[in-house]
Amino acid sequence: MIDVPISVLELAGVRAGATSADALADMLTMAVAADGLGADRFWIAEHHNMPAVAATSPPVLAAAVAMRTSRIRVGSGGVMLPNHSPYVVAEQFAALEALAPGRVDVGLGRAPGADPVTAWALRRTQEGLGPEEFPEHVNLVRSWLSDRGVSVGDQGIPLSVTPAASGYPQLWLLGSSDYSARLAGRLGIRYAYAGHFGQLDPAYVLDLYRSEFRPSDELTDPWAMVCTSAVIGATHEDAWRLAGPALALWMGIRTNRMEPILSPEEADLRLTDVDRTTIGGVRHVGTADAVIGALERLVRSCDAQELMIATTAYDVETRIDTLRPILAARSARAR
Repeated sequence: MIDVPISVLELAGVRAGATSADALADMLTMAVAADGLGADRFWIAEHHNMPAVAATSPPVLAAAVAMRTSRIRVGSGGVMLPNHSPYVVAEQFAALEALAPGRVDVGLGRAPGADPVTAWALRRTQEGLGPEEFPEHVNLVRSWLSDRGVSVGDQGIPLSVTPAASGYPQLWLLGSSDYSARLAGRLGIRYAYAGHFGQLDPAYVLDLYRSEFRPSDELTDPWAMVCTSAVIGATHEDAWRLAGPALALWMGIRTNRMEPILSPEEADLRLTDVDRTTIGGVRHVGTADAVIGALERLVRSCDAQELMIATTAYDVETRIDTLRPILAARSARAR
């Protein structure tokens, strides 16, 4: 059974013929549905310069979600730390925590989530864009988003990100590689494996995280999440039809053909038989029973404490219809 918390990863997908405003309206519809259905977290990814993705600023979008929901945790999945000043990231999430106390997560990632030119434009400098600075920057954000603070300069002047904090966001490290798993373990923070596109065995990655784990002030025992992708349909054939847009998007990224999310009909015309068998566009496709069974096996195989679902689809109704039976199955078995 899926007896772990289940959450949502959101990219604010832009469908063909629609606008960014439409995509963000769909994001809010999805968030309200996830909140009502009992999802535990609603995380927003960071991507740039991509026609299919309107999720460019997780802190801004998470604030909008927090104001329209009542109980679900909101945050980033993740903020791509090389793109930003650690101090700015800490300030933004401290402000979010003040707006939605006890409901904010800050997930940090090492990849830029963008092409090199866009990554440079975000920072206006090459400084801080390399992977070697990442552990230091994670620790800076971590210290600022705690009661420890950071002292800077030769005279050790204290620098804070909020004048009177009443609480602090929950910190996560995200990644699709063994590097991020090792680092999260060594730092003693929560870890989420991006299994919706990562190529490593989730069980291997989470075992590696646990083997490297060192207790910290925030976390005494390892806490791991696995993220995967899913599309559910009324029948097996219907599910694969609904998954066509995700497969077409994945193939477009691989072939540098960047475009909005196609309709199922347009995707069907675009995809070849080989494309349909390519792993990566969507991990779990089928009826509710089939997908729920696969998710149960995934959670057991890697002993994850939490599960996160990403669904790329042409319309928000498909995304909600995928999430609903997964959460209903968890709720029913929890009783």
